[in-house]
Parts: sequence; C-alpha cells; structure tokens
Amino acid sequence: MKHSDDNKKGERGRGVKPGPRPWILASLALLLVATMAVSCLFGAVDFSWADLWQSPIFLQLRLPRVVMSALVGAVLSVCGAAYQSIFRNPLTDPYVLGVSSGASLGAAVAILLGLEAFLWGVGGMALAAALATVVLIYRIASIGNRMHTTTLLLTGVCLTLLISALISFLMVLNQEKMDAIIFWTMGSFGSSGWMDVWLMAPVAVVGIGVVLWHSRDLNLLLAGSEAARSMGVEVERVKRILLLATTLMVAFAVSSCGVIGFVGLIVPHAVRLVAGPDNRRLVPYSMLCGALFVLVCDTLARTLLRPSELPVGSLTSMVGAPLFIYLLYKNKRSY
Repeated sequence: MKHSDDNKKGERGRGVKPGPRPWILASLALLLVATMAVSCLFGAVDFSWADLWQSPIFLQLRLPRVVMSALVGAVLSVCGAAYQSIFRNPLTDPYVLGVSSGASLGAAVAILLGLEAFLWGVGGMALAAALATVVLIYRIASIGNRMHTTTLLLTGVCLTLLISALISFLMVLNQEKMDAIIFWTMGSFGSSGWMDVWLMAPVAVVGIGVVLWHSRDLNLLLAGSEAARSMGVEVERVKRILLLATTLMVAFAVSSCGVIGFVGLIVPHAVRLVAGPDNRRLVPYSMLCGALFVLVCDTLARTLLRPSELPVGSLTSMVGAPLFIYLLYKNKRSY
C-alpha cells in the first residue's frame, strides 16, 4: 500500500494528471483568430470585407503584419514563462540575458552603416549581434559542464548596461541617425513582410514545442535544482536545451521587430495568477494570451494616431506597466 501511495505522490510531483483544459484553449484560439480577422480591417487605409482579398496593401502589408504580431507575442510570452520557471523568479523577462541589448547594438551599427536598403540588413545584423551576446554570456557563466543561473543573470544585467552605454555613445556621435535607432529599439511591425513570417514561424513552432515538451521538467525546476535532480531530471541538460530554444526565439523576434517590452513579463504573470503555476497550463495559455495582447496593442498602435503610427513597444509598456503594478498590489500578500 505504501508503494502505491509513493507512486501517486511521484505522479503528482511529475505533474502527470493536470493539464490545459481543452475548452479554454479552444476559446482562446477562436478569440485569437477572430481578433486577427478584425485587426485586418483597421489601419491607415480602410477596407470592406468585399475588397479585402483583392487589395495588395492587405495581402502584402497588413496580413503579414497581423500574423507576425501574433507570432512575436506568443514567442515572448512562452519565453517569459520558461525563464520565470528556470530562474525561479516571476519577475524575470525574456530580455534578461542581454538578447535585446545585443540586437539593439547590431541594429544601431547596421543603421549607421546604411544597411536599411538591404533585405534583412538591419535584422540580420541584429540577429547576429544578439546571438553573439548570448554566447558570450553563456561562456562567462559556465564553469566546466555546469551553468550557474545566478552568474548568468548578473552577467546579462552587466552586459546589458554596457551595451546600452555603447548605443548611447554611438547615437551622440551620429545624431542624424538617432531617430531611426530610437524608433527601432522601441519596437514596430511596420516593416514586417512575408519573409519575416517565414523566418519566424518555424523558429516559433519548434521553440514553443520544445518548451511544451519540457513543461513537466519546468514544474520540477520550480522546487530547485537538487529537488528536480532527485526526481530524475537532468537539470543541466534541460536548462541548456530550454535556454537555447528560448534564446533563439527571442533573438529572431527582436531582430525582426525591435524591442517590445513587458510582454514576456506581464502575460505569464497574469496567466499564473488565474491558472496557477503548472507550466502545462501556463505555457499554452500564455502563448495564446501573449499573441492576443501584442496583436491588440499593434492594432491600436497603427490606428490611434493614423496616418501616423506609434511604436508598439511603447504601447505594450504603457499598458503593461500599470497592469503589472495593479496585479502586484492586488496579490501583494502572496509575495
């Protein structure tokens, strides 16, 4: 009898039974599709449903932008949920490892070199710089075959501050390009096309699949590395796989649309308060809620001041920061 009870406890520890509720996933998915359809109607140029599919503006500009905003929102939210479990801190966001700062430096250099005219000139430089920055941080934080998460976080913060100083220095020396650099760092889907979607989509699908596959391991990592190791988790291997997958997703997202803040912080945190900390629910719910959040913010960004456009990153921060403070205040007793 004791053996049977131990098995049940082990199953609960590994999280075999609970999972996402299909009706909630279906409802969120339908809401996302409906929001994408409605979002396609709004912009600098108005369309009717009859003219929608015949307009090159819709097919080549607006539709890929809508798809890209949903992909980036899903990616940032899933990465935020994964980082918060890996580092055991609900206030960790996807940019903590210096991905955004590295990408911003690469983009700034590309803009100063006049690479905007080339296909993925700025994005390609941003992606390369983001990956190089993360590799450098990993090398500093790894000793032997072990990766120290505290050192990883501290190195990411320090390198982010250093790179921010370098970007500021470059902007002071090249003030004529300052506006372009600042606008890129604030995030925008204004230049997103089908090429960006085809590059982002497979990275998002594979990366999110990896995080979902390891959602039980993420649950055990919340109890600490030693506890997870005692439950049979290969802690170092799992951390490396998850950090590689999430870093690639964030790097591709930032390189294609710039820095969009607060998504990976606020969405998983809000979902966690409603659905609980179980990553088998948290990850898929965050994926769909993040896609919805960024999609709505981008729709507002291109319609509130039309024909002018707001950087979507500034809008997500303006919406996300007060909401996050409200959630912290409402649930302050749990901290």
